[in-house]
Amino acid sequence: MKQIYLALIALLTFATTAQAEVKIQQITSPGGITAWLVEEHSIPFTSLEIRFKGGANLDAAGKRGATNLMVGLLEEGAGDKDARQFAAAAERLAASFGFSTRNDSLSVSAKFLSENRKAAMALLQTALQTPRFDQDAIDRVRAQIVSGIQSDAKDPDKISGRTFDELAFAGHPYATSRSGALESVAALTRDDLLAAKLATMARDRLHVAAVGDITPTQLGALLDELLGDLPAVGADMPERAKYQLKGGVTLVPYDTPQSVVTFGLEGIKRDDDDFFAAYLMNTIFGGSGRQSRLMEEVREKRGLTYGVYSYLLPMDYAELYMGSVASANDRVAESIDVIRTEWIKLAENGVTEDELNGAKTYLTGAYPLRFDGNGPIANIMVGMQMQGLPVDYIATRNDKVNAVTLDDIARVAKRMVRPEDLHFVVVGQPEGLEASD
Repeated sequence: MKQIYLALIALLTFATTAQAEVKIQQITSPGGITAWLVEEHSIPFTSLEIRFKGGANLDAAGKRGATNLMVGLLEEGAGDKDARQFAAAAERLAASFGFSTRNDSLSVSAKFLSENRKAAMALLQTALQTPRFDQDAIDRVRAQIVSGIQSDAKDPDKISGRTFDELAFAGHPYATSRSGALESVAALTRDDLLAAKLATMARDRLHVAAVGDITPTQLGALLDELLGDLPAVGADMPERAKYQLKGGVTLVPYDTPQSVVTFGLEGIKRDDDDFFAAYLMNTIFGGSGRQSRLMEEVREKRGLTYGVYSYLLPMDYAELYMGSVASANDRVAESIDVIRTEWIKLAENGVTEDELNGAKTYLTGAYPLRFDGNGPIANIMVGMQMQGLPVDYIATRNDKVNAVTLDDIARVAKRMVRPEDLHFVVVGQPEGLEASD
């Protein structure tokens, strides 16, 4: 019943926050932990988002997958509670916890009622500071991860993306799956998981955001209690990744009726002065669904695919400009030809005024819809911190979109859209297509 109540509160919070201005306070706890806070006292409910920079990139040599396995075990027993007891305690408190990792970050999410704040945070504290890592839980979660790795090894989409990463970033953590390989995951021990926790969950890489029924004083005390005993310093961050791909085509034979294609080249940093011009350019080219040039040319006009898209991928230690398409084996070569042609047109001619105005309307109109509740707002705010964005970014973001000109996009297109550097990884049995690497 309490979980139903928590879900109802989330829906009610949507009605109150979606229309409201997001007023962010920057606070520092007595113990020196900084956080961003949006107070919303109309409903007794709070969302808390915690991020640690580094994530699975910090796996020790030969221990790939350790951080991913460790994070999967954080709510599988902590303190004096085994996995079942921990889940039951969270259920009784109507508290919701989430733990996940990516290459660049480790994420902790919490949602709790004001009346249960102290007890919910005490429970979360045990997961963050004294996880049990019982052997039966390790074996159970390890088996789930192994099953996922085996499934990914048969998935053409995963094979295509993984192959691109392997070729682009050989020797860097980005080149391998954060889940690890079958051999590395099988060899992980409890000591490896404890080491992964110490490496990643430290205060020197911490970012926090909270939205809801909590004051700055209450949040400061909560953060010191919850996070104050974590190690002050974690493992060294990795070096920047060197992009190693040149233009061309890589073929990965696979018995499937349609080929899956990942394509891309080096991208642009999130803090680059040209980022918003690049963002609008990509929205027009392949990032706005059926309104994009790629969808129009590859799907609507020629019927070569159900979907084709492109996106900017600025990571902490490398940047990519990526895309994906899937076509029947006898039509994938034509799909690639059309994508190359559109790439060249974009590089040479930029975009039109109508396209730019349409993209601005789309992006500025859609932006407020992201703020649809305490959880999404907290997630956005902690993401802003991770990207080094200022506290007033939400208020100024649409102004930055609207400030982009045709000349800006023409300049960025010539800088970024380099047809000679575009690389395609094709998984399948494509007809009329040859590898060039």
